[in-house]
Amino acid sequence: MKLLFDLFPVLLFFISYNRAEKYPEASHKLANDLLASFTSGGSITVQMAPILLATTIAIVVSVLQIAYLFLRKKKIDIMLWVAFFIVTVFGGLTIYLQNDFFIRIKLTIIYWLFAAGFFIGEYFLKKNFLKVTIGSEIAMPDHAWKTLNQLWIGYFALMGAANLYVALNYTQSEWVSYKFYSFFALPVFLIGQSFVLAKYMEEPKSE
Repeated sequence: MKLLFDLFPVLLFFISYNRAEKYPEASHKLANDLLASFTSGGSITVQMAPILLATTIAIVVSVLQIAYLFLRKKKIDIMLWVAFFIVTVFGGLTIYLQNDFFIRIKLTIIYWLFAAGFFIGEYFLKKNFLKVTIGSEIAMPDHAWKTLNQLWIGYFALMGAANLYVALNYTQSEWVSYKFYSFFALPVFLIGQSFVLAKYMEEPKSE
């Protein structure tokens, strides 16, 4: 359920972009009516309308997610806060400057920030953030937690590099499709790591 909640902005971004791309005249008019006053140029081109509308929806949904969790007094984890901050800042720059470069590299920034955070925590602060976060739910020896941390560092670093490559070498439409489908790598990664770490997981002690 949490995975679906986290992917909701991505899903709406993908759907809204594709719908706007399919109806360029309508999306162009809507983008100018809603967003022109928030751009540096004062008007929006047909080519930029789909990505600006999709970016706006992603920002609004991210704000609503934070508000929902806050009002429900639910814990807002650090990953959601980082994603929220990056999408609002880089999304805002995309809209204001009408330059999709910022929204394209957003994912790379997020992935590499997490990779750096886990790396610094493990090797400089001597603190395994994964163990701190979910250690109460999963019982494993310290060397297994270190392996898990290294797997996540590798995953974030690789996904960030892949997004950057696609962002710089493919069209806007191709990047949007990649952005959506790349998120399915996460459940595959989670399943793969469970097989790797299964031998380390300790059975709960009986009372």
